[in-house]
Amino acid sequence: MWVTGNSSSHPASFILLGIPGLENCHLWIAFPFCVMYTVAVVGNIVILHIIRTDHSLHEPMYLFLAMLAATDLILSSSTQPKMLAILWFQAHEIEYHACLTQVFFIHAFASVESGVLMAMALDRYVAICFPLRHSSILTPSVVIKLGTAIMARGLLWVSPFCLMISRMPFCPRRVIPQSYCEHMAVLKLVCADTRVNRGYGLFVAFSVVGFDIIAIGISYVMILRAVLQLPSGEARLKAFGTCASHICVILAFYIPALFTFLTHRFGHQVPRVVHIMFANLYLLVPPMLNPIIYGVRTKQIRDRVIRGCCRKDL
Repeated sequence: MWVTGNSSSHPASFILLGIPGLENCHLWIAFPFCVMYTVAVVGNIVILHIIRTDHSLHEPMYLFLAMLAATDLILSSSTQPKMLAILWFQAHEIEYHACLTQVFFIHAFASVESGVLMAMALDRYVAICFPLRHSSILTPSVVIKLGTAIMARGLLWVSPFCLMISRMPFCPRRVIPQSYCEHMAVLKLVCADTRVNRGYGLFVAFSVVGFDIIAIGISYVMILRAVLQLPSGEARLKAFGTCASHICVILAFYIPALFTFLTHRFGHQVPRVVHIMFANLYLLVPPMLNPIIYGVRTKQIRDRVIRGCCRKDL
């Protein structure tokens, strides 16, 4: 069934294949994905609850961590329920507007997550290089303004993706060979010149991720310089320890994200199964790992979780 408007025609729905090449294993592949999604949801909700209820954690580092947890919940929940429905119940069909909504949420909140990681690097830089002025530089109002700017950037930069696609005609083929709707995958179904869309996608990727990676890199260069000037080895280790969790989270997010982005555009020799598995893990592994990393590495959160578990045992 097709829907025709004044400026474009589009199918009423698309077909998501899941993980092509591994159809016989879909039932079993769904179990580890379900476990990872459950860990991501529970872990991030716990992080948000601890930060909300403990007023001593209403500091820039933990406020940014709360933003990261909320973003991870949205990012993972925008794809995983539908993917599990495909793998377990063969619910391959997705309505046209639901597909575009998924495109919007995936790319908007991936941009937000990148921005939050950049803000967390800025927080570490101020905390280590200007420890006496940290609370006066990153006041709650500054943190809120920075978070608002990061959110606005993600929403405004990504909105044109969906607007441009919604005004373009689609080919009769409506099969998307993966388990969720992603901008480039949907764009391949368009029967029109997509150079403007592709160009805008590259602009957004390089302006958002490029800026954030450069800002993170500069922050850590300055942090490294400051740490190496500390007089004692113990002080240097403590300073590095405060950054270890953030560095792990950065690597967990950017490595699969960059692999997926580059493979979509240039990695035509990469096996499709490898590409699709990375695309799925890129939206699931960081939301699962982030609460684990911060729960283990951050003493205040770890102690709150242990106290909560001990109370239940009593």
